[in-house]
Amino acid sequence: MIDLEKIRNSVGIIGESEQIVEMLSLIGQIASTDISVLVTGETGSGKEMAAKAIHKNSKRKFESLIVVNCSAIPSGIIESELFGHKKGSFTGALDNKKGYFESADKGTIFLDEIGELPLDIQAKLLRVIESGEFMRVGESKTKKVDVRIVAATNRNLYKEVKKQNFRQDLYFRLKTINIKVPALKDHTNDLYLYVERFGLEFTNKNDIAFKGFSKEALNILKQYNWPGNIRELKNIVESLLVINKGERITASMVSNSLNMVDGDDNKDLPISLGQDSDKLERELILKQLLYLRQDINELKTIMFNNKFEDIDKAHEPSNPALFLPNPTLKKEINIDSKHKNIEDAGISGLKDEAVGEMTMDELEKEVIEKYLKKFKKNRRKTAVALNISERTLYRKLKEYEIK
Repeated sequence: MIDLEKIRNSVGIIGESEQIVEMLSLIGQIASTDISVLVTGETGSGKEMAAKAIHKNSKRKFESLIVVNCSAIPSGIIESELFGHKKGSFTGALDNKKGYFESADKGTIFLDEIGELPLDIQAKLLRVIESGEFMRVGESKTKKVDVRIVAATNRNLYKEVKKQNFRQDLYFRLKTINIKVPALKDHTNDLYLYVERFGLEFTNKNDIAFKGFSKEALNILKQYNWPGNIRELKNIVESLLVINKGERITASMVSNSLNMVDGDDNKDLPISLGQDSDKLERELILKQLLYLRQDINELKTIMFNNKFEDIDKAHEPSNPALFLPNPTLKKEINIDSKHKNIEDAGISGLKDEAVGEMTMDELEKEVIEKYLKKFKKNRRKTAVALNISERTLYRKLKEYEIK
């Protein structure tokens, strides 16, 4: 019988969701063996915690756990760092040096971001996994090491194998046991547990009163996509507690911290993510076309003004009549007099079929209706969200017969 609580408490893993329980169960099944393990998951999801749990519940738990971030070691010295070197083997090698594998003898080595390893180092790693043998840089004799290897990556190693960036034999050797650490967005039911843990730990260390998060604040946190996963959540919780010392964290505080509008939009994104992919794509296209329209008109204005400035500089006539610009020049530059105000300029130069089966008018109407509904028919907010003037919005409402 696997003791999930023992595994959970050994390193402080948080979560009661099905995904976390499944991960803990697999760790419990393989921890007592010496088989190599591949831990996969998004950046910040807690892959190192899973590796530590494997070590803490193994027969090697009283020996060393050596953590190596492969992406942080320059490729020129990574072999020396992993396997050590002999004195004088290269410039700067003033003494014999143990590598990480020798330091981890009898224990566990955790190779984080293993997908970053150069191909020649991957071959040497495969030899260690299969025979426990390696050579220091500059030595010709092999050394033996008894070490368990736990590797982690946020990459799709299968795709890296197809691109010939990762050795196929090493991939198949590692993937025998694959522990998947879930992304935070896939188990948001555990979010309140993380918030409570991070909040209590931070306030205790910094002598700040912790009055918790309101239910509404937690709901907003659940709606966020969490691209940085648990690491990002911890940073957000700590920043909220610092900025709002001694206060109960409210929904508005969370929204401001996440740069969110109405609890579900990120200002750093061009559109809302709370919709299906087809609508999202159409809206993104329309929004970009609206921005393109503005840029084109601004460029026309700049070109028009610069053209006349060049004429002014080129002609310093004594006869004022010669100073007047060519009356045909404005026509050649083709500035549309109807579009003196960029906000009222129409989208031109793009065919309807360029955006699929829907016409530009249908796209524009759909997005206007969506934002009117979103802002409960508030026309001012709708105009601001669409980056157009209220006058233009009124004209569009009439044109598309939107009530």
